[in-house]
Amino acid sequence: MKVKILSHTPEPEKVISMAAKLCYSAVGVDQIEENLTPESIDKFLNMLISIGHESPLEHVSFTFAVEGISRACSHQIVRHRIASYSQQSQRYVKLNQFEYIIPHHINEIDEARELFIETMKKDQEAYDKLVEILFEKHYNKLIQNGKNEKEAKRSAEKQAIEDARYVFPNACETKMVFTMNVRSLYNFLNHRCCERAQWEIRELAIEMLRQLKQVAPILFRNMGPNCVQGPCPEGNMTCGKIVEIRENICYNGISVNNFRVISESVFT
Repeated sequence: MKVKILSHTPEPEKVISMAAKLCYSAVGVDQIEENLTPESIDKFLNMLISIGHESPLEHVSFTFAVEGISRACSHQIVRHRIASYSQQSQRYVKLNQFEYIIPHHINEIDEARELFIETMKKDQEAYDKLVEILFEKHYNKLIQNGKNEKEAKRSAEKQAIEDARYVFPNACETKMVFTMNVRSLYNFLNHRCCERAQWEIRELAIEMLRQLKQVAPILFRNMGPNCVQGPCPEGNMTCGKIVEIRENICYNGISVNNFRVISESVFT
């Protein structure tokens, strides 16, 4: 899995501080900016977050590039609706050899891993055969309708892979670029850093949080699963590790080991 912050709002903590202070100030943004110091920004943002005034967080956004995740993971990501997404298309990109993610529990058992890989090979073979069959049908029809050879080949391949892609599994690797504002990121991280989140998206969320803490340490200082700042919302389904998780949250950074991510994706 590869995760990278492509871009973000410049001086994110300063921007949010100025926007929020404007709500409570009789002066304009120029004077507000003149009075800001690193210390005052730190103190003000801590207060702002503690009282739950989150609308100013929407003025700052982060854009991530993610590669080496499964379609199963991407389906979970897009459930977070207040965001913008761009994803590699299986309709326009012909996958001559699709890559796939092997869940760690399958990968650690030889018999299971061999069965999984063999299934992926069969999926590829089925895709290739379907493309071949469908291409011939569409190409012949296009030629009969007066299309020249070049146009017919291009259009026939597009139509063929559009239907053949249906055989690809949830394990199929995909790539995404998505943008979220800080308020949406809080919601995403609260849910997806949780011990009960599905392992792949949890691994993604933890890596995102690690990078976010480097860029905006004040904004993401106490971010993580909901239990970091309050009671566990999972009720009887709690993991029971609240104390341990809180102790592993540090103020200046986070490592994957802090959250005891024991799952690994195998990007083949």
